[in-house]
Amino acid sequence: SADTQRCSGNLKDNCLSLENMRVCVCFQAAAALCISVGSFSDPDDLPGLAHFLEHMVFMGSEKYPAENGFDAFLKKHGGSDNASTDCERTIFQFDVQRKYFREALDRWAQFFICPLMIEDAIDREVEAVDSEYQLARPSDSHRKEMLFGSLAKPGHPMGKFCWGNAQTLKHEPREKQINTYQRLRDFWKRYYSAHYMTLAVQSKGNKLSRDAEAQPPLTQDRCSRQLRNMLQCNVMGIAHLQFRFVFFFVRVKPLHYISWLIGHEGTGSILSLLRKKCWALALFGGNSETGFDQNTTYSIFSISITLTNQGYQNFYQVNMHMSVFVRQSSSFFSRIYDEIQKIEANEFHYQEQTDPIEFVENICENMQLFPKEDFLTGDQLMFEFDPQVISAALSPLTPDRANLLLLSPENEGRCPLREKWFGTCYSEEDIPEEWSQRWTGDFELNSELHLPAENRFIATDFALKESDCPDSEFPIRTVNNERGCLWYKKDTKFKIPKADIRFNLISPIIQKSPENLVLFDLFVNILAHNLAEPAYEADVAQLEYKLVAGEHGLVIRLKGFNHKLPLLLKLIVDHLADFSADPGVFNMFSEQLKKTYFNILIKPERLGKDVRLQILEHSRWSVIQKYQAVTKGLTVDDLEAFATGLKAELYVEGLVQGNFTSTVRRRNTNRKTLKLQFQPLSAEVPVLFRVVELPHKHHLCKVKSLNKGDANSEVTVYYQSGLKNLREHALMELMVMHMEEPCFDFLRTKETLGYQVYPTCRNTSGVLGFSVTVETQATKFSTEFVEAKIEEFLASFGERLSGLSEDAFRTQVTALIKLKECEDAHLGEEVDRNWFEVVTQQYVFKRLNKEIEALKLFSQAELVSWFLEHRNTNSRKLSVHVVGFGVEENDPPEPSAGCGPESPDNPPSSSYGEVSELTFLPSASQDATLITDIRAFTSSLPLHPYHKILS
Repeated sequence: SADTQRCSGNLKDNCLSLENMRVCVCFQAAAALCISVGSFSDPDDLPGLAHFLEHMVFMGSEKYPAENGFDAFLKKHGGSDNASTDCERTIFQFDVQRKYFREALDRWAQFFICPLMIEDAIDREVEAVDSEYQLARPSDSHRKEMLFGSLAKPGHPMGKFCWGNAQTLKHEPREKQINTYQRLRDFWKRYYSAHYMTLAVQSKGNKLSRDAEAQPPLTQDRCSRQLRNMLQCNVMGIAHLQFRFVFFFVRVKPLHYISWLIGHEGTGSILSLLRKKCWALALFGGNSETGFDQNTTYSIFSISITLTNQGYQNFYQVNMHMSVFVRQSSSFFSRIYDEIQKIEANEFHYQEQTDPIEFVENICENMQLFPKEDFLTGDQLMFEFDPQVISAALSPLTPDRANLLLLSPENEGRCPLREKWFGTCYSEEDIPEEWSQRWTGDFELNSELHLPAENRFIATDFALKESDCPDSEFPIRTVNNERGCLWYKKDTKFKIPKADIRFNLISPIIQKSPENLVLFDLFVNILAHNLAEPAYEADVAQLEYKLVAGEHGLVIRLKGFNHKLPLLLKLIVDHLADFSADPGVFNMFSEQLKKTYFNILIKPERLGKDVRLQILEHSRWSVIQKYQAVTKGLTVDDLEAFATGLKAELYVEGLVQGNFTSTVRRRNTNRKTLKLQFQPLSAEVPVLFRVVELPHKHHLCKVKSLNKGDANSEVTVYYQSGLKNLREHALMELMVMHMEEPCFDFLRTKETLGYQVYPTCRNTSGVLGFSVTVETQATKFSTEFVEAKIEEFLASFGERLSGLSEDAFRTQVTALIKLKECEDAHLGEEVDRNWFEVVTQQYVFKRLNKEIEALKLFSQAELVSWFLEHRNTNSRKLSVHVVGFGVEENDPPEPSAGCGPESPDNPPSSSYGEVSELTFLPSASQDATLITDIRAFTSSLPLHPYHKILS
């Protein structure tokens, strides 16, 4: 089942779906089932069968034959479900209101006891699997994984195509006269068996073998030859150098030590050295613990370095430094065990409660991996230190055992080979003998590479503070003057020695021009870079911080053990006050930002959102305009001037919540923010945009995807409601909740338009609306056909809503009320909700209570009237199409030739210049007015006043 769009939690475009609202534990029960079979068990003649079966078992059972009946039942009672197929495991999970858990559990169990899996559904659900595969194709991480898998020796499951698509599950089986239906049933009968299953259940009272011969994926001669090859892949935008080492029968704990050391970013680390040379921006070292990276036949240890252009030119020296560091680090492990063990023990002891559905998913998988006594702790604690095991795991990390992947658009035209399933262009080259000799020869110790000093951010005081002011259910404003305000709430619910601190530094200069927005992004990125080394110890000690370039201000977020949070806040404020940018660092991040904008623009869902908000929000600068600004060139002097202006005039809003007293909180925050020495704002700065009032007719903006060769399209049909209040916001949520399951059933299950289909309640800078989105492929459907199907769905939904019984209406209202009544699972959820009120300057901390009261008074007639109001001839409707490349959009078929040198017949698949402007497309629709110039269209429209949903 598809994951719904996640919610960003800001006022400008706050998407509210059922899954986004479910932040509760008090009324929810959950169950998860892990089956120890996955894609590694796919038959060779039916790649993707395990993944396909995961889809098919959800399509009705003998006891409950309705094809979408389980989803309908869950949506009706405030629940959700999902499933995933990994290499050796398949996991199913759901949650629902506790009152309906027993019935839900029975319905869910029938999928594994007697699923229908009717033949009629096979062709339709294959299209959902194929759409999921098509959406994954542009992903760099998936492309790298499939490319690496292609190196496996013949017959090893590492080389399997785990996704499955229409070719492997429909077309080829028909050609070979393979009965997919029968094979699917045989696979289910063989593997969906109790002795392969582990179950975890969480409700009002909790109760909580693998039999295969493992084989390594690569023969020794393949290790010594093929794994020394360097692969050059034509991928999107950013250069990466990746080392991959394959371990045989190595469990995760030794790799945890190695990962901690190689992935360290503090003083003396390999990343610190590479950053000083302006060769690298980031480094990841470790095992992702996915089924592909870790299973019963091997574990992969990856070191992935995000290179700058200069780093790409010097990747041989990067290799040498990494080789030296790995060999030099073998003596460090005994010194780091105590620190790792102490940090992880603290975090485990004071861990916060998690959402039930996430908890049971984790436990049911642990039950496949650990002995019974370690089901709850096995994936979190370091049990013992064994230097011999760690040394054994470290010994294969040698250059002759490494697979080097050099990924960069600079390799374009030099990659004659093509990976079969994801179409990644690459080349293979033997590593020069000179490199091998230098790697394996003697080397001098590098004094710049060493262990960091003792970590000063590890908490030692876990006492709960006594409250020094009256308890309050909601935050209270303790500071309020012309420079800003501070909100405070003492935690009395979760009673853990942790806290959250958040600030929003609002500035009038950020939104003045695209150039200023680019400079602001650069400022935040370089500030984070300057902090990376001194603040990494805090990160290791489970103190989290994040710097966010908000629409109108710099957002600073900190959380973790309260004992050392003030120390981290001081470090951040000091670097903010003393900000400076080295010219080399400036150039490094300018080139990186250009690639970041590029990668946003080539994703259909990101481009669609950018186009929609550019139409709706007055004075919004588009990502294309930011891309043009960074391409034209900005200087380090421009950044210094911007930084000075940014810090000169601010309005600062803050929220402190958790295990602090009001006195300590006020003293710490005042002392630290005073160092900035800023002046109050000369005029108020709005924290949202003004929104255009769409005309009473249908408008269509249709643009071509900026990623050539990508078949993925996105269609969003949006209805603007206008300036509304809390009551109507709750009504819109209720309508979308009613819409979710029938939308999925009609557009995905029956019409098979795409893997991702969802309705969304939209709050765009205080202006309400709702939308329906479908992500499809131009090789199957045109966007105008998809829009017609969305229209067909909305018409049928109106009839369904009108025919809704009073009982069914009340059940849905009750489900939404229960969701809003649920208590927060942990401190962060309460803080997120309160911070939303602060950062949007609405301060309606009782919002949930007010929405619940409104919901209790609604009638079915009101809901029907509300929906039809948006569907009549006076509706304000905007459609945004991002059109992919494919035969249904009259594009020539993608050439089947290999990835040879660039030529007129074999143009590059993407280039930076292509994203510098939008290509507007014509439409055959007679019902919609076409938008071909966004600024010309919006300039003639009236603007809504600034609006907040307060009462």
